[in-house]
Amino acid sequence: TMTSLLKTIYNITNYIRLTNVSGSLDLAVMVIWELKILFVQMSGKWYLAGFATNAQWFLRYKGTMGMGTAMFNAVDGDLDIKSHLKAKRSLMHNLAKKTDVPGKFSRGSLNDMRIVDVKYDEYALVYTVKTIGDSSDAVIKLSTEVQEKFRQFASENGVLPENIVILPKNSDCPSE
Repeated sequence: TMTSLLKTIYNITNYIRLTNVSGSLDLAVMVIWELKILFVQMSGKWYLAGFATNAQWFLRYKGTMGMGTAMFNAVDGDLDIKSHLKAKRSLMHNLAKKTDVPGKFSRGSLNDMRIVDVKYDEYALVYTVKTIGDSSDAVIKLSTEVQEKFRQFASENGVLPENIVILPKNSDCPSE
């Protein structure tokens, strides 16, 4: 297992249909990220140690995925997030822009990200809903010491057990 010196994140992704939603969706108008104390305490390198989703892209890649990394940095009041997933061989870069509401951030696309549970020197459970068209992609992030909590949270949010994966370590993500 990884020592507590390595901060790890688990991602849980689940597609949610929005076609039956009536009324206005503030989330669809302005994406809000509720990351009050993420700035200082989550800054730095994290390991993407697990992924769970019912999404088709994940079903194609889950057998080839390895542990990835994410970098969180505070930049002029905004939050810069870079993540790398081994299976997709891609680097994702997002900037959460501060809003007039303290502790809330928006992005250019329809995304909502919330810290569900966190121990800043060890793990973070992050639930993210990404809206694309009429579906949303819900993502949750967590650590190695809380793998069972990760599995339970994924199951409670509709992810099938066979689609909850603890990613294997690789050379970019050491075990110590």
